[in-house]
Order: sequence, then C-alpha cells, then structure tokens
Amino acid sequence: MTNSERMIEGISEGNRRALGRLITLIESTRIDHREAAMDAINQLHKPKKNTVRIGISGVPGVGKSSFIEAFGLHVIEQGHRVAVLAVDPSSPKTGGSILGDKTRMEQLARNPDAFIRPTPSAGSLGGVARRTRETIIAVEAASFDVVLVETVGVGQSEYAVADLVDMFVLLVAPGGGDDLQGIKKGIVEMADLVVVTKCDGDLIPAANRAFQDYRSALHMLNPGSSGWIPKILKTSAHSAEGLDEVWSAITEFHKMMGETGALDAKRADQATSWMWDEVTSTLLKRIKTASVQVRDLEAAVRNGDITPSEAAQRILSDFER
Repeated sequence: MTNSERMIEGISEGNRRALGRLITLIESTRIDHREAAMDAINQLHKPKKNTVRIGISGVPGVGKSSFIEAFGLHVIEQGHRVAVLAVDPSSPKTGGSILGDKTRMEQLARNPDAFIRPTPSAGSLGGVARRTRETIIAVEAASFDVVLVETVGVGQSEYAVADLVDMFVLLVAPGGGDDLQGIKKGIVEMADLVVVTKCDGDLIPAANRAFQDYRSALHMLNPGSSGWIPKILKTSAHSAEGLDEVWSAITEFHKMMGETGALDAKRADQATSWMWDEVTSTLLKRIKTASVQVRDLEAAVRNGDITPSEAAQRILSDFER
C-alpha cells in the first residue's frame, strides 16, 4: 500500500493525522503536492447531502471565535462532529498570519469530535482561502458532518463564502444597529441568519436595540436564499443562551432547502463556480510564465510606455498563438 493509499484510507476512517497531512498538501504550492492533493480529492469526493456547511462572518471584535467554540460544543452535544476551517488574515507585506484560532478555541480544540484548521487567507478573495473548497471535501470524507467556515471579516468581497457553504450566518455585536450603514448592504442581504452576539450582562440593552434595528433592516431586504425568510436571533457564548435556537434555525433551513431541491441546485452551482475558478487561476499562472514578453510588457506598463489594455491584448494574442 502506497503512502497516498494509506492517507486516503486513514481519512476514510477518521484519522486526524491523515486528514492533517492531506490538508497540508492541499495548501501547498509545490507541483507534486498539488498533484497528490488533487488525486486524493478525486478519490474522496463523494456527494454528502447529510452534511451541513455554514459560513460565519462578522466584523473584527464581534466574537466569532467565542461564538464558534460555544456553538461547536453545543452541536457536538447533539451527536454531530464539527470541523472549523478558520481563515486567518495574511499580511499584505509579509504574507504571514497569526493562525491563533486553536488557542482562542482551546476547549473545542480538545474535543475528540471537533477538528480545527486555521488557514492563512494569503490574499484570497473575501478572506476565504483558495483551497477551502478542497478542505471541505477532506473533512467531510473524515466523517465531520457540520463544517463551519469562519471568514476574515465583513467587506465588499466577503460574498465569496457563499460559493462554499449552504448557509451564510452574519454575526453582529450589541450596538451593531448603530453601525448598520457601515456594513455593506450586500452582506446583510445575503445573510440567511443574523445573530446578535454577547447578549449578556450589561450588554443586554444594547443587544436588544441591535436586534430591533437588524430585524427592521431585514424586512427591507430580499431573502438570502430562495424560499427562506432570514431570521435574526440573540446569543451569548458566555452563558450558552440562544445556541439551541441558532442550531434549530440552521437545521430548519437545511431541511427546507433539501426538501425543495434548492440545496442540490446550490451545490451544483458552487461546483460549476469551483471549476471556472480553477480554470481562471490555472490559465493566469500559465500566461504569466508563457514567455519573456510578459515580463517585458509588465515593465513597459510600469514605465508608461504602453497602456494596460494594449499590453493585455498582446499577452492574450501571444498566448493564443
């Protein structure tokens, strides 16, 4: 049995070490690692309708890690296995990232039915790592049936998470209603569920105001997914209040989407989008390394000797030839 076969067998049996090795290959940029990862994903890729994929976003400081830890432990108590794919922001200068999610979710990280994998965003659109799609396939093959994708934060490109998950959950903090105009309308409009966090202690009055503000805002926006009316709930990671209501809303959403066929249609659209993303990224790499002319044209554009549009047309024409 080859190392690859042992790794795939280990993942199918829920072996964490094997799963970690595959995700390392998925995240690698080495050609041999990418080939090994693609081969493994092709063998493990089997549609699993019973899995739940949830995207979780919110502005920095909203308490995403605290919520995910408390929520993950609650879901595990319901008999599920939870994988958390936490995408850390990468420095635009050094490319480094903190990758501290395991320390922020220490209790969840120690649970045998949980798997936490922090991944550097590396400048990927919307804070979602480019290989997160493949990682989702890997953790589902290892029998984790609830996958939480934590994104970097809320921004104009954060909608990218919608191409990865079944349900989009937006976390807002007490007093967040006052900042409603500062949050992109598109993000709120895409939310299938809005959750007001930190609803405990002295923050309860502010949480109630945020709840009312966002409930009013949701009435003015279109539903995030076909046939589903977005909900807004209040939670406290500290006291665990409201977590059961959040899980009930998620299971209700997933059941409805499954019964109407909307879930199959959504995942089919996501698979097609994945295909074209791969085509785009692969072509871009090949074009950049296709000829010396590319580097010469880059220099000419930097010097102002040629317009970017003209340079682009020359590169594409040369690549076609």
